[in-house]
Amino acid sequence: MSDSVTYKYKQKFSRTVPLTILLTLLAVIYQRGTGPTYPQRFSYQDSGQKVKIKLLRSHGGTTNAPITIPAFNDEKKSAKIFFKRFPTNDAWSEQAFSYDAANKQFITQLPNQPPAGKLQYYIVFTNNDKAENFGSVDNPIFIRFKGDVPLSILIPHIVFMFLAMLFSTLTGFEAVYKAKSVRKLIWYTVSTLFLGGLVLGPIVQKYAFGEYWAGIPFGWDLTDNKVLISAIFWAIALFMNFRRTNNRSMIIAAVILLLIYTIPHSTMGSQFNYDKNKVETAR
Repeated sequence: MSDSVTYKYKQKFSRTVPLTILLTLLAVIYQRGTGPTYPQRFSYQDSGQKVKIKLLRSHGGTTNAPITIPAFNDEKKSAKIFFKRFPTNDAWSEQAFSYDAANKQFITQLPNQPPAGKLQYYIVFTNNDKAENFGSVDNPIFIRFKGDVPLSILIPHIVFMFLAMLFSTLTGFEAVYKAKSVRKLIWYTVSTLFLGGLVLGPIVQKYAFGEYWAGIPFGWDLTDNKVLISAIFWAIALFMNFRRTNNRSMIIAAVILLLIYTIPHSTMGSQFNYDKNKVETAR
């Protein structure tokens, strides 16, 4: 490679790397803040100050799920939670909050459910004789329970999926510039996606919900199917670049993976069917 070509490539690479990192971080932030498992936010006014509330929509382990409402004090305040299993025809259960003065919060617990089991709930909070609803009968908050996933499995899974997104985006940009290093990058992308999504992903799913794979052909779990679609497109790209460079296939695979990351995490996830006493895919 001549000096002029090397210089031009370094200029392009210096642009693609920061842009790759930026897009990957934006995707991670988006995934962190969206989807049906992240806390649902509410607020209320207390003594002229805005108090922010985060209500759980996911809980791991065998313990009951703690539900808390921050409050400076319990003067002229009370709270009740109404909940039932989902999807069932159960009657709504009612439970009062107690006030934890040490931590300045109202607290109660929702009963633990089988892995992938869900409860729907809403809260009636009374503040100075004024009732405020966080959720409602018609628009309840859903919380999904799961088993404990060992950090020794969960952390590598997250790291490899992050690296897969990073390498995929970088490979796509380098393919646009027709860089010679792109055929090496494709191996990094496929390797991290395979380890994070197709090896560690099913193990995480097994610990959390008792199923190794709930995507096609066994179910419609969208998280599993997203990984599967990404892996198929990158496998095709790898095959098409085995003997000679095919930049278009890598660009398409990178765009597909980026678009897939815009779908909120855990959408259409596994769900426990209380009537059939087994885990199914939520539709």
